[in-house]
Amino acid sequence: MTGPEGRESGGTRAVDALHAELLLAGEDAARIREVLARLAPEETVLLALLRRALPVRFLEHLGTTRPWSDKANLLGRLVLNPRTPRALRLRLIPSLFWRDLAEVAASPSAAGAIRVRAEGRLAEMLPEMRLGDRIALGKLATPPILRLLLTAEEPKVAEACLINPRLREEDLLLALRSDTAPAGLIHAVAASTRWTEKYGVRLTLALQPRTPLAVALLQVSSLVRRDLLRLARTPGLRPLLQAAALRVAEEGERRPGGRTLRGSAT
Repeated sequence: MTGPEGRESGGTRAVDALHAELLLAGEDAARIREVLARLAPEETVLLALLRRALPVRFLEHLGTTRPWSDKANLLGRLVLNPRTPRALRLRLIPSLFWRDLAEVAASPSAAGAIRVRAEGRLAEMLPEMRLGDRIALGKLATPPILRLLLTAEEPKVAEACLINPRLREEDLLLALRSDTAPAGLIHAVAASTRWTEKYGVRLTLALQPRTPLAVALLQVSSLVRRDLLRLARTPGLRPLLQAAALRVAEEGERRPGGRTLRGSAT
């Protein structure tokens, strides 16, 4: 077959054949070199192969021998392979593309030191990354990188972070409470159904002096009395917002149970 199915079948056979030869070679470095020289595998075959359990000596050979050690895609797969020695994985991390670093940082099979090193390298790369890459990273980053991305001025980066399932409420609240909380983040959070369902997020939007008045006023009717009074007494907030909070608190006190119009602290 010459179509996509045929190519896929042929590629799988090549991966299976190389895998079988390497398992036979075991940890014999000379036999590993002979197998690679004889079969001359393409990069696509090696990328697929590196998802499997392999001899440690083979993994070390790929990571330290040209031309394979010059191919960032292969190095990314090497670092993700749980049988690759820890020292080699740590040494290869600076050579990885950002997508591979993000995958390593999120990998449950990677030791803590490896994930931390990958996150550290990503943090170093952030200032030089293109906007499109930072948006893509926001959707899949781990919490330490999300905390950095939430300080970005670009609204689309904030929007990407907000749909990331790894974003924790405590990290978002920390970003929103900052004296330098970006306007893009505030607007993105206010427009997010997922996050405005959280009482703590609504309260923080109301308490953040940088939140637009219209957005802050929208939060008032969902707050409980103690937080309305807090809002009315917090220095630095707009007088109109504080007056609205006090009025809603007084109205709530006159109703049975002293509750506000909707919602409760959760």
